[in-house]
Amino acid sequence: MARSVGIGFQDFEQMITTNNFYIDKTSFIKEWWEYNDVVTLITRPRRFGKTLNLDMVEHFFSVNYSGRSNLFHNLSIWQEEKYRKLQGTYPVISLSFANVKETSFQSTKKRICQIIEKLYNKYDFLLECDCLNEKEKETYQKISADMEDYLATDSLNALSDYLMRYYGKKVIILLDEYDTPLQEAYVHGYWDDLSSFIRSLFNAAFKTTSFLERAIMTGITRVSKESIFSDLNNLEVVTTTSEKYEASFGFTQEEVWDALKEYGLYENREQVRTWYDGFTFGTKTDIYNPWSIINYLNKKKFSAYWANTSSNSLVGKLIREGSANTKVIMEDLLSGKTFHTEIDEQIAFNQLDYDENAVWSLLLACGYLRLINCCMDEEWGIEKYELAITNKEVRLTFRQLITGWFSKFTPAYNDFIKALLADDKKAMNTYMNRVAFTTFSYFDTGKHPSKESEPERFYHGFILGLMVDLAERYSITSNRESGFGRYDVLLEPLSDADDAIIMEFKVHDPTDEDTLADTLQKALEQIERKKYSAILEAKGFTSDHIRKYGFAFEGKTILIG
Repeated sequence: MARSVGIGFQDFEQMITTNNFYIDKTSFIKEWWEYNDVVTLITRPRRFGKTLNLDMVEHFFSVNYSGRSNLFHNLSIWQEEKYRKLQGTYPVISLSFANVKETSFQSTKKRICQIIEKLYNKYDFLLECDCLNEKEKETYQKISADMEDYLATDSLNALSDYLMRYYGKKVIILLDEYDTPLQEAYVHGYWDDLSSFIRSLFNAAFKTTSFLERAIMTGITRVSKESIFSDLNNLEVVTTTSEKYEASFGFTQEEVWDALKEYGLYENREQVRTWYDGFTFGTKTDIYNPWSIINYLNKKKFSAYWANTSSNSLVGKLIREGSANTKVIMEDLLSGKTFHTEIDEQIAFNQLDYDENAVWSLLLACGYLRLINCCMDEEWGIEKYELAITNKEVRLTFRQLITGWFSKFTPAYNDFIKALLADDKKAMNTYMNRVAFTTFSYFDTGKHPSKESEPERFYHGFILGLMVDLAERYSITSNRESGFGRYDVLLEPLSDADDAIIMEFKVHDPTDEDTLADTLQKALEQIERKKYSAILEAKGFTSDHIRKYGFAFEGKTILIG
């Protein structure tokens, strides 16, 4: 009889004792312990089992679970005699920043201090022992949500000291989702303040001390050493391209196939692969998203389960506010193409507004892109990565994200689409001006916007919207060669019932054109002069089935003809 499939379990003990569907990942304990790294930072996408694995590690090592070896009796780690002797023998400090998602530095610092205060409350029996002197006990009782910075940043280090004295053994520290508040700090504009506070906290807790036995930090991104880990020379970083712990997070194809057999779904394995496969860790390919697989086993239908759990605010900000080139690459990715780029797995959040490669590095770390191939540029000695959208589920995530950009601001966007399909220029002008007025700044709120870049950023964001809304009727491309130049936008119909559409965008230049109407005329003339319709004519489209539109921009005013 198949095991029950519970959704959202992150408590290892509850998972084991209720006979829930669980894939044995306890080999991670042995692998981690034998590598003997003092501080290990492991990055994996959201919902890939990081929290459950850390809870498993806590249950295995913590003195608080010294009488619960039965939790591991049927798991692989218990086959190792020497590891049985380690169960329940270490003081373990376990905390999570997963829910630290505030919009200001002060509220974020207070949330972190609250988490530390609760941790101290858990060990307040230390106040009754002789391990602490009276001054230390006074300091212990000052730990609170409103404590001063000097107390907060040393708090984990101090607690490690106290617990080592009490138990006579060095401490293991487990920190889950360390980078969640850092991502929020970037999105909401208080990165510098928070990074300084976190740097002091981490350097005190994790640099080599006489109190620390081992530590694990997990997160989605590898934040640059300079910004957070500048004083940690004992940090082992395991990213998605590292070969350590390849199969410890996420489900392997063999594990997924066995699960599908258990629940009578094996005949759907190829659809499951299309929807949820695509992740690669180190040299291990065909890693599946565990959250999506568990939901599929539970509900027995295909859906974008993972997409609905993630906060997409950072991803949306990077793509929406990115350069025109960023949006062109997104167009290619959404149409199923790949692209080549350099990747730096150390994410410097304060560089995301300047370094386009950093955007793709972050999307790879977050799981939205997958690695197809990696090759060395022989001339420059630089590694180039070939990337693609990870799978069908992620593709749907991007569609939802892009649709939300327009629906959030105005229904006029949908009205414009209807007018475009009906070739109603008057209505197109009315609705597009409403769209532009409300969304221009939304597509150009980066650190260094320019007057010239605004229309370009806007219309490439607009094209992404077209790709989502009209994907079932048109193949949509931009900035591609045709005739004697590169057209701005081309909509090639998938049905003979629809016309092809060419769009050319021009910004009004008062030194060359007297009026916006003159700019529009130049856009239409360029379509003809450079024969942008050549690529369509070569496919058999006649002139009466090719519509040509010029878009002239002046500030937030648009004239379409």
